[in-house]
Amino acid sequence: MRVMAQIAMVMNLDKCIGCHTCSVTCKQVWTNRQGTEYVWFNNVETLPGQGYPRRWEDQERWKGGWERTRSGRLRLRAGGRAKRLSTIFANPDMPTLDDYYEPWTYDYKNLTDAPAGDDLPVARPYSQTSGEPMDTVAWGPNWDDNLGGAPENAPKDPLVQKVGDRIRFEFEQSFMFYLPRVCEHCLNPACVSACPSGAMYKRAEDGIVLVDQDRCRGWRMCVSSCPYKKVYFNHATGKAEKCTFCFPRLELGMPTVCAETCVGRMRYLGVMLYDADRVAEAAAVEDEHDLYPAQLEAFLDPRDPAVAAAARASGITGEWLDAARRSPVFDLIRTYQVALPLHPEYRTLPMVWYVPPLSPVVDAVAATGHDGEDAGNLFGAIDTLRIPVEYLAELLTAGDTYAVEAVLRRMAAMRVHMRARNLGEEPDPGIAAAVRLTGDELEEMFRLLAVAKYEDRYVIPSAARADAEALLGEDAACPVGEKPGKPTLLNLSPTRRRPA
Repeated sequence: MRVMAQIAMVMNLDKCIGCHTCSVTCKQVWTNRQGTEYVWFNNVETLPGQGYPRRWEDQERWKGGWERTRSGRLRLRAGGRAKRLSTIFANPDMPTLDDYYEPWTYDYKNLTDAPAGDDLPVARPYSQTSGEPMDTVAWGPNWDDNLGGAPENAPKDPLVQKVGDRIRFEFEQSFMFYLPRVCEHCLNPACVSACPSGAMYKRAEDGIVLVDQDRCRGWRMCVSSCPYKKVYFNHATGKAEKCTFCFPRLELGMPTVCAETCVGRMRYLGVMLYDADRVAEAAAVEDEHDLYPAQLEAFLDPRDPAVAAAARASGITGEWLDAARRSPVFDLIRTYQVALPLHPEYRTLPMVWYVPPLSPVVDAVAATGHDGEDAGNLFGAIDTLRIPVEYLAELLTAGDTYAVEAVLRRMAAMRVHMRARNLGEEPDPGIAAAVRLTGDELEEMFRLLAVAKYEDRYVIPSAARADAEALLGEDAACPVGEKPGKPTLLNLSPTRRRPA
């Protein structure tokens, strides 16, 4: 057993309101500069929809992630080293700017400087990359927002095409939910393995995947190999860039910018311990439906004395062990098992997990005149969601509907249990038992998902605080800043690498 630690995130999709605050604040901090006009490290997609870049989930087209060979080994979908080298100057699987969107702004100056006349002045759009006027604005990073463009765009969602005709896009039948996305900081990252120059690496101390800007040569194999399309090319610097998980903030014990500014309070950050010797085995299981449980088995319980001893022997400090024991992420993923990985079939073992949405099923039951919080009604209605369970399963469990139904039943049981508690009634213990939890566990799950305080949602060890403050000096209160003469934050830790 080789114990390693990873900072992980869980997002509760039941609470996301699609306000894009996380996207805007992330962009203002990390990609508000030349060369990154089209780049969104964090974006929020409306599902069903094509997403950003368009149809990023279509790996038959993009060849991202890993695939299992007949011999049981893993190889990149993009092909072996020889194939990737043969396409290094002309990669057919590379997204173009049109697949993302051509960033634009408006000629606001014309509104104020246009001479007086009979016609009202207009602010024409022009490209932020070429500077040329644009005839039309045809696509954007949130073009599908609130089902904008449906039913024309939503049926092009690759998951909709897998599920088939069970999803309706007539207005009175449609349903949507929001999916915030960042880099998954995977345990088995395809981008790291695909990088020819070795610039992509996974930090040994916290598992964050970064790009060494000094070593990057702009081959962009990382862009095409990432199945989540969360690595971008900066056309001004000729380097690859990606979400850094706001590691300068994490080193100070602070949450990421997207989590800090989340209006819905639906993001959680914490430490997960895992057995590094089981990563390859978990990623290479034969049946895609077994990928989620295999990754669960790779996680270790920090409360287990044997795990704690092995962690100390691996160099994990007491502060990190304590954070792992109090981790809200561990509780949501392992203890209550209500968080699921995004597209485990890509075999990267992602470390940003999601609690699937349940709210619409309550509304749907109530609209029929029945009690929307009754356990029997809720359990029976899960199969009749407008967005079918099959769609959620294609998104979160490689198509395994049983795992998604188990999570939704636990969420429904929590609501029924807490309703009885709030009305002063004695909750039925059979409801908790039906989802293999106790009443106390349902109440603890409710506190974590519904009313958790700041310090309960973000449990981040700050072991690097002294080093970070020494680097940042008087700027420590604003860890994303940079002063002349000081090292670029993107390269604070270029030598602390984890083997791919």
